[in-house]
Amino acid sequence: MMIEQFIPTEIIYFFLVLIFSLLIGLGQRRHHLGDDESVLFGTDRTFTFIGLLGYALYISDPKSLIPFLTGLVIVGGLLGVQYFHKIKQQKDYGVTSSILALLTYCLSVLVFTQPVWLVLSFVVAILVLTEMKGQFRSISKKASDEEFTTLAKFIAFAGIILPLLPSENISEVIPISPYELWLAIVVVSGVSYVSYLVKKFIFPNSGILLTGVLGGIYSSTATTVILARREKEEGTGKHSVSAIMLANGMMYLRVLVLAYVFNQSIGMMLTIPFLIMFGMAFGISRLVLRWGADKEDRRGQSQEKVINKNPLELKTAIVFGFLFVVFALITETVMGRYGNEGVTGLAFLIGIFDVDPFLIYLLQQESGILQLTVTLAIINATNSNNLMKMVYALFLGSKESRKSIAFSFLTLIASGFVVAFVFYLLYR
Repeated sequence: MMIEQFIPTEIIYFFLVLIFSLLIGLGQRRHHLGDDESVLFGTDRTFTFIGLLGYALYISDPKSLIPFLTGLVIVGGLLGVQYFHKIKQQKDYGVTSSILALLTYCLSVLVFTQPVWLVLSFVVAILVLTEMKGQFRSISKKASDEEFTTLAKFIAFAGIILPLLPSENISEVIPISPYELWLAIVVVSGVSYVSYLVKKFIFPNSGILLTGVLGGIYSSTATTVILARREKEEGTGKHSVSAIMLANGMMYLRVLVLAYVFNQSIGMMLTIPFLIMFGMAFGISRLVLRWGADKEDRRGQSQEKVINKNPLELKTAIVFGFLFVVFALITETVMGRYGNEGVTGLAFLIGIFDVDPFLIYLLQQESGILQLTVTLAIINATNSNNLMKMVYALFLGSKESRKSIAFSFLTLIASGFVVAFVFYLLYR
């Protein structure tokens, strides 16, 4: 039942402008609670009146907009006078209040011409941004000189370079296109970049367990190596082993997201197996932590600062692209000689080195390789990757933790083989 059938549209829009203007004004009052009101431009009532003024002038002539534009010029002039007076009296050069007043005046145009969800988004953005001054200042202090350059790189990677690349294969020998190659780089770098930003700006001093979660999104192999090394050097004990298993659990969610991005049907086939493997990794992590509760670690609750390397370095992209092409050539060769069975075996071998380039190549293939083969290959690659990470952790960790490291990884790897076998029996 539409409310417009009972209440005129103009009345509905009037109340929307009234409420939104008042909310912006209340936000300004909240922001200036500790300030002298005698020197303020205005808060709740002033902003409400500005919004209603815009509404009245807009509906008086919505076609030519002459009254509305005239009012905009007058309000802008008054705001200019107030701004220069504020500079003279307070030496304050901030223009936030003046800009918010102009935005409030323009609310009526948005309410009449745009869908409600867009107007609500506009108002919510104003309210949130008004209250986030302190957070933005804190983020600016945390950001290094290269952070905005890094953001510009990602925008260039995804928004400029990618659309310009051709979709035809590089050659008959190399069965991938420049677009597919660069798309793989953008997606993998994007997932790692998000984890990097969350780790650096939201949880800069996160504990070991949270480090395992965030690091696993970035790179489970790098996180395993760093946490194992820290465990030996700083005696973080079972907490580090638990965090390592969390990182490896996050690997399954990370690969699952990549699967849905590149091949939704494969992603659907992987959902149950990888959710089971994530649950296994999480359970092992909690079990290891509980077993270690009666033994005091020297730094069980230490604060870790790891995985702060920028994921958008050009060298990283070059290495990924090179591996992507190499694994593509190897996969095509093995597929031609040994068929689908050869690909599943190859996956276990390649997983020892690096899973992302190989998996993303498989996910982008639309012919020649069965979906069952691709899914089993991905499961096999993650299993062998876990095997290599176990070797890293055993070699880099302390002698006291080797038993728990071996138990954790062997349990996870065995679970992976069981999942792969059951999956094969169900879908063959």
